[in-house]
Amino acid sequence: MNLPSTLIAGHGYVGAVLAQTLHDEGAAVTALNRSSQPNSTDYPVVIVDISDESNVASAAANLDNPPEAIIHCAASGRGGGVKAYEAVYVEGMKNLQKNFPGIPIIFTSSTGVYGQNDGVTVTETSETEPGRETAQLLLEGESLALSTGGIALRLAGIYGPGRSIYLQRILEETATIEPEWPGRYINQIHREDIISAILHLLTAGVSAYAGRIFNVVDGTPMTQRECYEGLAAGLDLPVPPEALAKPGPRGLTNKIVSSAALKATGWEPIYPSYFDGLKNDPQLIPSLWEKVESEKGA
Repeated sequence: MNLPSTLIAGHGYVGAVLAQTLHDEGAAVTALNRSSQPNSTDYPVVIVDISDESNVASAAANLDNPPEAIIHCAASGRGGGVKAYEAVYVEGMKNLQKNFPGIPIIFTSSTGVYGQNDGVTVTETSETEPGRETAQLLLEGESLALSTGGIALRLAGIYGPGRSIYLQRILEETATIEPEWPGRYINQIHREDIISAILHLLTAGVSAYAGRIFNVVDGTPMTQRECYEGLAAGLDLPVPPEALAKPGPRGLTNKIVSSAALKATGWEPIYPSYFDGLKNDPQLIPSLWEKVESEKGA
């Protein structure tokens, strides 16, 4: 792969694996992270709070490998509210833009910016008027990324080893099926496919897609009921009981997110559906069982 020198802002669930993958492919990689890392890495990890302009300025002045591309995949933290979103996704973007002028930024946003609630298919040109202020801040972060000649990636619900809200809930017996929205659609993407999408765009050259927005989703529509009934059947567990819907961090929406634009660039997901991921990722189910058992014993 012909990959640029890359700076990754955020060394968490996606960023750490992305950094290692880029390193393994021969790219020069530096990661920025708000806290120290428990293990050594094959590439430098610099402790930087990207919401602090002086932190970012200091990092920019001392990097061994000036970046040709930046990936913003920092998270606002569990339970991060409006202030956390603004700090990471808006102020963080402004600080990166200011201290790395002329460097395109790929910004990992969310399909939560679509507020549609009637089961329609949404594309990158669909209306984005989310009711939540956090999603509005993500749109502001997207705008900043596009102004650098970068790309905004709207990620669906992320799952992978150690992470799957639907699998975890059914394993810990807290899952419920919504009777009021039996056909509410949910959209998913495996971590490995997020990384493959980013590598695909970096290899093509960010400039080739400068100013573009792409939905990153597996492309196989699935309702919440289909998800839980499929999990119950596949794991030989009881079908969860019905209960009223409880809005999560993304709120409650009902839409099918299209990944046709990204696929038109030549990208294809490794796991074209949630159940493909469950079947073919050997770490996924065991890692969630281990997580649930560990939390029970805590």
